[in-house]
Amino acid sequence: MKNREFKILICVCAAVSCISAAVCAFISPACAVICFLCCAAVSGACIFYTHKRYRDIAKLNDYLTRVCSGEYELELSDNTEGELSILKNNLYKMMTMLRKASEDAKKDKLYLADSFADISHQLKTPLTSMMIITEVLSDEQDADKRAGFIKIIEEQLEKMKWLITTLLKLSKLDAGTAEMANSPISAQALIDKSLTPFKLQIDIRNIRVERNDDDFIFSGDENWSAEALENIIKNCLEHIEDCGVLKIIAASTRVYDEIIIEDNGCGIAKEDLPHIFERFYHGKNSSAESVGIGLALSKAVLERQSADISVSSKEGSGSRFTVRFYKLNV
Repeated sequence: MKNREFKILICVCAAVSCISAAVCAFISPACAVICFLCCAAVSGACIFYTHKRYRDIAKLNDYLTRVCSGEYELELSDNTEGELSILKNNLYKMMTMLRKASEDAKKDKLYLADSFADISHQLKTPLTSMMIITEVLSDEQDADKRAGFIKIIEEQLEKMKWLITTLLKLSKLDAGTAEMANSPISAQALIDKSLTPFKLQIDIRNIRVERNDDDFIFSGDENWSAEALENIIKNCLEHIEDCGVLKIIAASTRVYDEIIIEDNGCGIAKEDLPHIFERFYHGKNSSAESVGIGLALSKAVLERQSADISVSSKEGSGSRFTVRFYKLNV
């Protein structure tokens, strides 16, 4: 009875019933009684359903209040007909979406915190190394030792540069601000471009590169695709012993174009395979210099180009990375 509109409804119903009965009393007392009873019945039904509707609205309001306070584990389902029931079901759907968004936001926050921790750790190691070397270098008089220290600093700076550049690229991909071209790319030209940064390392370590790349043309972004392949090749080279073998195969089918990069290195442990494309993940056989973001970047780049990457490996028998660019028009 605290609802003002509900009070007005009761007063109006009572007034209409009394006035109708008074008018009918001029006809006959019996007619007045029948008229009053009919009006009372209609008014009672109206008041009952109105009270029920207000009660349901109050429950709905209480539900929304609890949701706003963070209680998402509430059930609200109503399969009956009516506008209020439809509103209830739509609100339930909306609350489910809000709950999922809230959970995703929490996951993103935790992931961001973990990423910052990993980035901080990766940057702190070369920085600490350079600070120590700088202190030693300031007192070192031997020219050969100074040259050696300077070389170590240059290597650490190069590592930091690569790390920061890769993280920026990943951030662009995550934010959706990385522009991807969609132009014809030659598979052989892409493989040549991806191998170029490693030619010196391959020569020094006497690594044999076996190529069986049938040329094909696919659509994508040449620079980003080369970036993806370079990180795969880099990973393979980190696991190959000197005088090892790096195989690159390119083939085309009716459904997809395929580039396979295979090595005969130490392979990937079975328990590490499901996590190999996760950021900052270090497998059992990862090299000491591995940061753990190269393959994550490759996967992100390829997914943006409607392609995918998979890996098969057996510990002690090398690894095989398969990149497929799907022909969407087929």
